[in-house]
Amino acid sequence: MSAEVHALDDDAVRAKVLETADRLYYTLGIQAVGMDTLRSESGVSLKRLYRLFPSKESIVEQVLLRRHDMWNALVADATAARDPRQSLLAIYDMLARWFDQDDFRGCMFINSFGELGATAPRVAEIVRAHKANFQARLTEIVAETGAPASLAPQLAILAEGAQTTAAISGTNDAARQARQAAEVLIDAAIRRREGQAV
Repeated sequence: MSAEVHALDDDAVRAKVLETADRLYYTLGIQAVGMDTLRSESGVSLKRLYRLFPSKESIVEQVLLRRHDMWNALVADATAARDPRQSLLAIYDMLARWFDQDDFRGCMFINSFGELGATAPRVAEIVRAHKANFQARLTEIVAETGAPASLAPQLAILAEGAQTTAAISGTNDAARQARQAAEVLIDAAIRRREGQAV
């Protein structure tokens, strides 16, 4: 362990480990990154790693919870101070910017579920809660448009599909295509609402 890391308090070391684990898991995959790799990349001894985190799975869980907070902040920023229709469409613009980043490797939650969902119940639970939370936020915004609540899961599926497609294709085209499909769905739902109100 480096003298610099040794001098850090547990909270600072925990943050350093999670930041390193996030980068490695996202880039290489969770199964490919053992505790020895995490030790050498973070500069934290195995003894201290296991004192701060009882298992690799607990690190994965903390990384996902950290990502959940980051995602919620991005969604909040994208949907702030707009009318509800524009807020919904802004989510796909946010996705396009994310897909353009050099280190984009798809959705960490989908990737984690694919790797561990069948064997790590707590990881599966965190992933499901994250996806449900995103859909609940879409439901809130959809309600502001007056459109039926059934629009929210449709828009969520477009966003989820765009993330997977972009990871495979390596372009942000899926965000633009999902945005165009979202516009059709939103406008049709609003027209239906207006027709029923007449």
